[in-house]
Amino acid sequence: MIIKHFHFYEVIVPAKPGMIEGSGVSKPLHKLPVGAKEGWSKQFDELPKLVFKMTLDTGVIGWGECYRDHDWRMIENIANVLLGKDISTLSLQQLPFTFCREYDGFECAIWDAYAKSHQLRVVDLLGGPVQEKVKIGSWSSHRPIEEISDLVGTFSSQGYDCIKFKSDLEDDVVGWCRTINEVAPDMQVIIDPNERWQYTHETKKRIDGLSEVGNVLCLEDPIPRWKLDEYALLRAYGNIAIVLHVSLPYILHGQRIKDAIQALQMKAVDGFNFNCGLANFQRLDHIASAAGLNCWHGSEIDLGITEAMYVHSAAAASSCVWPSDIFGRLIREHDLLKEPIRMEAPYAYLPEGLGLGVEPDMEAIEHYKISEREMKV
Repeated sequence: MIIKHFHFYEVIVPAKPGMIEGSGVSKPLHKLPVGAKEGWSKQFDELPKLVFKMTLDTGVIGWGECYRDHDWRMIENIANVLLGKDISTLSLQQLPFTFCREYDGFECAIWDAYAKSHQLRVVDLLGGPVQEKVKIGSWSSHRPIEEISDLVGTFSSQGYDCIKFKSDLEDDVVGWCRTINEVAPDMQVIIDPNERWQYTHETKKRIDGLSEVGNVLCLEDPIPRWKLDEYALLRAYGNIAIVLHVSLPYILHGQRIKDAIQALQMKAVDGFNFNCGLANFQRLDHIASAAGLNCWHGSEIDLGITEAMYVHSAAAASSCVWPSDIFGRLIREHDLLKEPIRMEAPYAYLPEGLGLGVEPDMEAIEHYKISEREMKV
């Protein structure tokens, strides 16, 4: 089970027209800096993604996918660490290279190959599923209020019963939710300001109006995450659940597993959005489960390989009952899979087959490819 070869495919897969934000709106969603440009300067679908296959000497192939805007130097350094290694000697819980934004893509490939080599599914390496289908929601970025009715009506007709919106202080979130309540009374709403409501007093004003409407499932990261004492005040103030996003790939922002523990110690949250790789998601699920709180699986609006990893993680997580952000093919032109993950809104189903249970579409990869590299023993 020796790693002999990596083949990397760098791709850019755009979003479908009109699927990110409303007409006349231009608010990039990539929160991290890109090169010397500050965060919020690039739209997520402009940035490259890296999908890759890792081949063992047995012929088994494991597939991985990195988060957007990967660092080629780190990719090559990790590949050099792994080439020639026997994966049966590795600890899947802690791989032999430093944690970084590229870690989860390699973890995915290693777990995929390891599971296939043992005639198992990835979910079996996590102890087996506690649910065969994972709740999922629909999604939108910023929208003018006149577009909300048609947007939500479309998602509701497809079977979705929850929609997540990105938001800042300019958005009429109370108006959105009133419109949603009229068009789709059974539709719940997750509002994610990504810390951009900035102040407790601004958030309280919006909580007052949203509480009147009554269809908000939760409010995620309304103010800067370091203000956990104010998260606790917001939680006590109203009847809307306050959620903390713990995204371990945001290594530049210092997000770590300890953030979930600290939030619990301060009684600051009612639940979580967790985004990370396989071993760490299970660690975070165990924290939430022990605390009796719910979570969902976050994303960076990824492609199919990473989304398959998310489904396996969520299926093995007893706390993961809120609608997860697994909607790449809903938003992007393609997920780069031959057969999409089975999604019958509001659920995504565990893929069948060994490993991740998905097969990349090489024609689609070639279509969206902007570069490729190989490394081998």
